[in-house]
This record gives sequence, structure tokens and C-alpha cells, in this order.
Amino acid sequence: MTKLRLSVLDQTPVGEDHTPDQALRASVDLARAAEALGYTRYWVAEHHDSPGFASSAPEILAGTLLAHTSRMRIGTGGVLLPRYDPAKVAEVFGVLASLHPGRVDLGIGRAGGPARDFPHRLAQLRALLGEGGVVPHAPVPPQMWLLGAGRESARLAGLLGTEFAFGHFFSPVGGQEAFEDYRAQFRTSTGDRPGGALAVRVVTADSAGRAEELAQSLLLWRARKDLGEDGPLPSYETTRRHRWTGAELERAKVHRTALVSGAPEQVTAVLKALAGSHGVDELIVNTLTCDPADRRRSYELLSETFALPAPEPRSAASVGASGPALRVQERSRPQVWSA
Repeated sequence: MTKLRLSVLDQTPVGEDHTPDQALRASVDLARAAEALGYTRYWVAEHHDSPGFASSAPEILAGTLLAHTSRMRIGTGGVLLPRYDPAKVAEVFGVLASLHPGRVDLGIGRAGGPARDFPHRLAQLRALLGEGGVVPHAPVPPQMWLLGAGRESARLAGLLGTEFAFGHFFSPVGGQEAFEDYRAQFRTSTGDRPGGALAVRVVTADSAGRAEELAQSLLLWRARKDLGEDGPLPSYETTRRHRWTGAELERAKVHRTALVSGAPEQVTAVLKALAGSHGVDELIVNTLTCDPADRRRSYELLSETFALPAPEPRSAASVGASGPALRVQERSRPQVWSA
């Protein structure tokens, strides 16, 4: 297997005693850091009506992150296509890809509405992004990814010839079979080979003890969410004082199987094994913590233990597309899977 690549799935978590606007700014800061740390791509999620996430408009956040970075691929993980007109999605991402050629990913999810016409809507979107589709037609169209946690999505991605990302943090079993279906069904006229990535929920820290503290907070949040108490991510202090109910403990036990946590070396070993068993060379890491500093530290430690390559300096020829957007932003700067 080739060297593993790491990417980021950011759900823009809102921690206890934090505000949504602070969470959004933390996402911008984390994207800048992730680029410097050698991550391959950075995806933002789409969620609605959830106090724990501030990611309700991933296409806007993705545009902001493109303007604040210069090399890393930026995209959505993902746009909930049943909620939108495929033509509008194509237009939005045509603009983004025109302004930032070769850097835009369009990850598509099937939640948010009736699923019966989803394959038709996805095929329509793919056609609109091609030659003769919507205006503007980007010289380098966005790379389309289908996101899923089952074999049906995997087969559909293969039939349409898109990339496929499996949500291990949704469903920690069944990924191997899904990727087998994806590769068996893969059809394309371009000669591309099937790729694929595994999205994994991870939390690590400078010590195993600290990582477990962060994991407990995450599991409490997720257990409460399952039981109808949807709120911001609790702090460790809140978690430490909390008296767990039997129902909460049961839900936390279920979600523990989809969480990779521990000291960096332990986490790295588990992640490499998961990549090998699923036959992928890219892991999309999702980390949720109350404090943005803990989240950033987790990504820093993974970058170190995986020895991610430092990003190469940009050539003068590559500055044109996103450089002006960055300069405008600097002059005017004032002092997007729900599990």
C-alpha cells in the first residue's frame, strides 16, 4: 500500500460555553493549521437545527476556507442533495471551482429528504457539472464524492464513476463489503481507477489519560443526543461531575466501537490497520472536542506520528487563482454525517 494520506472532516462543533460564531472561526483556524500540517483535504459538514454544530451552510464555509488556504483541497462532507435543486448545487460549485481550480471537492450526502429519487438527482448533478452543463463551467470541475455508510451508496458511486467515502463513525462494520461493491461496480469513460477513503472518528492527546477524558466528553454528548438531549459538547469538568444513567452508559458503549481514541502511537496503529482492512490509502479524520485547542492538538499529534509531508511551496504559476482572493480578504479583514 502507498503511504497513507490523512484528511479532515470538520463538523464545526460548538462546545459548552462557546458560541456558534466562535466555532466557525475555530474551523478557519483549524483549516489553516491542517494545511501547514500536511493534510490532503479539508471537508466541512452540513447539519441543521443542532446546538452542537454550526455547520449549516457548508458551501459558504468552504468558500471562506478556500480563501484562507492555498494548497489543500477544500470541500463538503457533504451537501445534502435531497434538500436542493441539483442545478443550484452545480452553479455554486462551478463558481468555487472556477475561482480555485483543482482544489474543490463536492461531497454529496443522501440525508435531508426523500431518498427515492436520489440516484436520479445525483446523475443529474454529475451531468450538470460536465461539458455543456451549468454556467460557469469550471476548467477543472470539482471532484465529486458520494458519502455513505452502506452498500447501496457504494454501488451507486461505482456505477456513476465518482469517488466514495465510507462513514466508519456511522457504521463501524460493513465497510469492507461496501468498498468491494464499489470497486466491482466502478464504471467510467475517463480511464480513472476507483479510489475511496474511510472517514473515522478519532481523538488523541499528549497522554492516554487526557485522550480518555476527551473521549468521555464526546461519548456523553453522543449518548445524550441519542436520547433526545441535543446540546453543545460538554467540557471535561461537566463530564467528570456527571452521574451517568443506565441508558446513557448503554448508548456510550455502542458508540465506543466507532471511536478510535488513546495515545498517538495507539491511535496510529489502529488507523493503519483500518486502512489496510478496507483497502484505502486515505483516512478522513473527524475529531470532536469541547475546546478547539484540544481538537487542534489531536490533529497535530496525528500529523507527527504519521509523518505527514510538509506542503510544497506554491509556484508562481499557481498563485493566480486564489492569490487575489487571499489579498482581498487580508485588506478587508476586521480586527457541512451527523453522528
